[in-house]
Amino acid sequence: MKTRLRQRHPLALIVLAQLCGTSLWFSVNGVGLSLSRDLGLSEVDLGRLTLAVQAGFIAGTLAIAVTGLADRFHASRIFAVSCLLGAVVNAGFVLVADQPTLALMLRFATGLCLAGIYPLGMKLVIGWTPRHTGAALAWLVGMLTLGTALPHLLRGSTLGMPWEWPLLGASLLALLGGAMVHALGDGPHLPPPAGRVRLTEGLAALAAGRFRAVAGGYFGHCWELYAFWMLTPFLVHREIQRLMASSDLVAWLSFGIIALGLAGCVGGGRLSRHLGSLWVARWALMASGTICLTYPLLGWAPPGLLLALLFLWGLTVIADSPQFSALAAATAPRERIGSTLAVMNAVGFALTIPAISLTTSLWSLQGTWVLWWLLPGPILGLWALRGLADPAVSPSPPVHQE
Repeated sequence: MKTRLRQRHPLALIVLAQLCGTSLWFSVNGVGLSLSRDLGLSEVDLGRLTLAVQAGFIAGTLAIAVTGLADRFHASRIFAVSCLLGAVVNAGFVLVADQPTLALMLRFATGLCLAGIYPLGMKLVIGWTPRHTGAALAWLVGMLTLGTALPHLLRGSTLGMPWEWPLLGASLLALLGGAMVHALGDGPHLPPPAGRVRLTEGLAALAAGRFRAVAGGYFGHCWELYAFWMLTPFLVHREIQRLMASSDLVAWLSFGIIALGLAGCVGGGRLSRHLGSLWVARWALMASGTICLTYPLLGWAPPGLLLALLFLWGLTVIADSPQFSALAAATAPRERIGSTLAVMNAVGFALTIPAISLTTSLWSLQGTWVLWWLLPGPILGLWALRGLADPAVSPSPPVHQE
């Protein structure tokens, strides 16, 4: 009975597990203000801890692509083991937070573990729900977004308590997520684990002109997304200070802004069924890019208006991500889909490093004007998508692969 129940609602289990597992990603950022107060960490220090996670994720996804791990072993097992190791490493940060070198090493290790959670979650979704991939992946990425916001909720709900509690809570959630996926197993719509593959096979999809265009759009999206999430508490704190309100609101508002991306992902997924994934990706990228352009120009505006604009940005900045993943999955070689998505993730997340580094290091000097460093992402992403047609909704013939 339990097995039938799990298999009847696989998408719900996968996205809940993704929510729990990805709570590790920004777990330290959720307690950033507490770390600044108690340990004297600056914005640059917090940025380095985030960069360490990104670097670990990139190294992990490249390792998956080089070894073909995602296509050689069961995705559910890799996901579960990654959640277990990630929970242990994240909890270990509590013991070394005041030791910069060890703290950076453990955040790097957390990123390595996340490489076995996020891309493998996409593969599990494709394996269980091959129809309406864009809508299904919208739920998955939506839960990644909610998981990213969750540390701020944990901090908000534990105000007055030691900052270690939210971190340990994230580790417990990761353990729960790994157990859920381990019980579910792989879906019936994936090929069996393959033999050893080479990195060049994971890059094979780049030979297709359509895939290159989609990947270009995704890379531009990545440049903007994580730097915005990293800056969200700083932007919120600025407006809270202008309102002369309690700083306790920063955690709650940061959670709301980032978590609203769940609605953006799910709403975009619904629209993709009728208008196509490409249409949703293009318009979401255009909307977030427009906000990125105008926000610094409105620095004089009332704090309430700017907070509302941040909520709108949080809604649109992630809505295109599942659609890019769906478009990429549709053009990737079926037997190497895990490795192909891992390579695309690795390149995309590599671009988050300079974006986060630039914005966090210049925040104290430029304030909200630092957001213009994110503009190349949406601009170049839209340029990469120029002239591309969505075969699901376009009456014209599909674009031929080169």
